[in-house]
Amino acid sequence: MNSIEVILFIVAVVGVVGLGIWKSRDEVHAEEAGATGYFLAGRGLTWWLVGFSLIAANISTEQFVGMSGSSANWLGMAIASYEWMAAVTLVFVAFWFLPRFLKAGLYTIPEFLQYRFDGVARLAMAIPAIVTLVFVTTSSVIFSGAKFVSEYYNDVPVINNLTAMCWLIAAVAAIYVFVGGLKACAWTDLVWGSALILGGAVVLFFAMSTLAETPAEELIQTKVANSDATVADLEKAGAWERLKLLNDGVDGEAVAVNGPNGSGGKMHMVRPKEDSDIPWTALLIGLWIPNFFYWGLNQYIVQRTLGSKSLAEGQKGIVFAAFLKLIVPFVVVIPGILAFNLFSDDLQSSASDKNLVIFEKAEAGQVLQVNETFAENNPDLALKVLAHNAGAAGTEAGSPEGPGALTARINELAAKVIDAGGKSAGSLVGHDYDAAFPVLVRNLIKPLPWISWFVLAALCGAVISSLASMLNSASTIATMDLFAKFTHTTDQALLVKVGRFFVVLFVLLAALVAPKLDNFESIFKYIQEFQGFISPGILAVFIFGFFSPRTPRWFGVVGIVTNIICYAGLKWLVGPWLTSSGLWYSPEMAFLDRMAICFFIVLLTGLVITLAKPMHKPVELPVNEQMELTTSPGAKIVGVAIVIATIGLYIAFW
Repeated sequence: MNSIEVILFIVAVVGVVGLGIWKSRDEVHAEEAGATGYFLAGRGLTWWLVGFSLIAANISTEQFVGMSGSSANWLGMAIASYEWMAAVTLVFVAFWFLPRFLKAGLYTIPEFLQYRFDGVARLAMAIPAIVTLVFVTTSSVIFSGAKFVSEYYNDVPVINNLTAMCWLIAAVAAIYVFVGGLKACAWTDLVWGSALILGGAVVLFFAMSTLAETPAEELIQTKVANSDATVADLEKAGAWERLKLLNDGVDGEAVAVNGPNGSGGKMHMVRPKEDSDIPWTALLIGLWIPNFFYWGLNQYIVQRTLGSKSLAEGQKGIVFAAFLKLIVPFVVVIPGILAFNLFSDDLQSSASDKNLVIFEKAEAGQVLQVNETFAENNPDLALKVLAHNAGAAGTEAGSPEGPGALTARINELAAKVIDAGGKSAGSLVGHDYDAAFPVLVRNLIKPLPWISWFVLAALCGAVISSLASMLNSASTIATMDLFAKFTHTTDQALLVKVGRFFVVLFVLLAALVAPKLDNFESIFKYIQEFQGFISPGILAVFIFGFFSPRTPRWFGVVGIVTNIICYAGLKWLVGPWLTSSGLWYSPEMAFLDRMAICFFIVLLTGLVITLAKPMHKPVELPVNEQMELTTSPGAKIVGVAIVIATIGLYIAFW
């Protein structure tokens, strides 16, 4: 490890964390500030702290690893919908959601359900929220952060060990939030949020420069399957033209194949309706559900807006964050696409190492599944996998010829064993797409220690900051929605101590889960899939809570439970039946489509219940008299401009 890089990196991380703890010194003393100071930064955050904190809490290696990995694979620019649609979502959150939350003086989002519905609904949201924060989001950010560092320093003992880095990152984040609370998070986010955008821009600059200088004969091997680009075309093209030639389909057409090298144009937002991740149908309804849930109802994100100094400050901060979201795909998604064009061999090598470990750990009777490029890139290992699966199935391996036939036979045998009640030992892939951004940084930035320390510190700082925010939010829900609710305590010092206890407990649980996520092909898809059990039902319940004052209180828990049952049924029963029988329009029902169906089922359920059993007297919510609730006119103007800009970006990349 370069000593200059290491010294500057350590100074930067320690210095920023120290700044956050120093700035939070007035809020960390329970006797003086209590729970409001620790969990909500004393409700004194200004717009620039709120804005950068939202971005830093949201953007972490979860995006730089997971989202870049998805774009390096066949999704390309389509994955940017999570960012650009979020910009529009944030504008709605600023003017529809935030006024209601600040007016009620909430500590947590589940607390709103207590006031509008009942305590059971509050628990029905609080408990899954804690589980999601600890075992899904926190564990995945720990994993993706460790993935980045271990890939970046893949030749350094201990640091290149994924499990060791998971525990180290978790420990640093736990200490940070344990001491400083939300205000420490907000001040460090101010630094890390701006550093993330700048660091991503630095990586994009070097990647585009390298693309312009790389021989066309090397680049042509990484073009998408339906591109008609030639070596001659690439030789006379600049960096941006090369990016489009390699990753654009013929005549801008995206084909309905999720195959090798990202078949279909990677430079398009629209994906065919048969797409298993982001079909164009999901852009109509499905993708809006996780967006509104994440930015408007997710405690981990909303907590910093609940700490706003006033409604106007909170709205300006949220709109500022919406503007920054328009920039994110250019520093996260496009570098992921470039990583495959520039360093596909490194992604293949990383996958080969992982594949060998998974194969050697596979037990007798377990089967292995493979993707389209595995057999092509690993022919010898593919034959061993075929023999292994045949043994597990108790049948002959056969003699398939060619990578395609070999892949089909391996997966056919695996499906046979799994259908009979057998277990899968994992999936083997041709490229490790989640290594895209770490590989890009390692090859382009690491040789430049006077620059690499900044990029590395920004990314690692974002991990620490995101984890601290997640742990703070999970401990807030556990303390205020569970402990305080059942003990009825108002002892401020005790609430802070309990919150810190939950920080330690939750980080231990998340760190135990994190290394196991290395078995998932896409960490980003894992996060979004899990959210499907929670977000559609909660969003539908909140819509009734906001706009239907006569909906019965007991609908809160009914709506949440209905969604869980419906989503599970679509995922494991109804969905597979529809697709296998040919009644659905694609071979596999995308999780975003499942979300949309569940969302409308819960809405219909709420409508029927409201019409059948309306409340005679509307519910009256509490009012926080100390909060300034005047709307910001300037934020409204900027918000409209952001919506227009988002539409323009969709037109440009459609």
